[in-house]
Amino acid sequence: MNEKVHRFLTDLFLTGELNRLPERFGGDRIFDPPLIGVSRGDDPIFEKYKEVVAPEHLTPLEVWTADGLRKPEDTAGRLRILSIIFPYVKRIRAESIKHIRGESESRPMMPAEIYCVGRNFANEFMKDVIRKTVAYFQGQGYRATAGMLSPAFQLRLQDKPPQFYSLWSERHIAFAAGLGTFSLHEGLITEAGCNIRVTSVITDAPLTVTPRRSDEPYANCLFYTKGECRKCEERCPGGAITAEGHDKVKCREYGVVVSKEMNQRFRPILKPHERNVQGTIVVSYPVGCAFCQFDVPCMDRNPMAKAKEKT
Repeated sequence: MNEKVHRFLTDLFLTGELNRLPERFGGDRIFDPPLIGVSRGDDPIFEKYKEVVAPEHLTPLEVWTADGLRKPEDTAGRLRILSIIFPYVKRIRAESIKHIRGESESRPMMPAEIYCVGRNFANEFMKDVIRKTVAYFQGQGYRATAGMLSPAFQLRLQDKPPQFYSLWSERHIAFAAGLGTFSLHEGLITEAGCNIRVTSVITDAPLTVTPRRSDEPYANCLFYTKGECRKCEERCPGGAITAEGHDKVKCREYGVVVSKEMNQRFRPILKPHERNVQGTIVVSYPVGCAFCQFDVPCMDRNPMAKAKEKT
């Protein structure tokens, strides 16, 4: 069934009208066809996330229950979590690299406009993919839901690290499905690189689990595995990345600078995005930053892939 689902998603990525930049930027696709992975709902890693992410981080069964889908016979082991990777197209990556190299003397540095607008438009497409994937499973006679759309989903804020966290972390869900590992900049390094977006769907359809190659959370990162690289640290104009890791506060502060500038330039065409922040629906026009994901060895590939093939 995995292959059928992948074909369904690939067609959606290739033909979906929402997977398009505005005409001002040529109307081309935002994302290439997806990667997918599947985890079991009773994988012990989901309980581990209550330690490494937050005590309130939801398990698949908790989302299933919150959405009113649980029946007496349902167990966590019956659930499958389909994780979907959205790789940005080569044009967005290439133009972002060219722009960043040309921006090196500017202060404050701004991301490429095509990336910011593309990332904004991507939010609507990602929600469309989730809804249509849920409908796909339902059309096959199965039940399905999504953590991102669940009434239980929230973003949380607190004074101590991590200052910002999600009750359903899509990056961690993708790690559970064997799609990648984390990096110095905290992004997920997949076989398509770290310049991606991620979402997921929970279902009782009999999908085949895709095992993790490693439970080492940083296995694809050159810095953590070989002690080299740190290109993401060099790229970050906000000083949010050091050998000690990723400072979410500094990252967010620079993101506000970028957001203010890009909203001034493009607000008429940007799409609103709703998020549940600690129980309150907040509407914004997010554009992203992602300096740390461009012109780095893990941008569009897993830099450790060849090393793993040799072992």
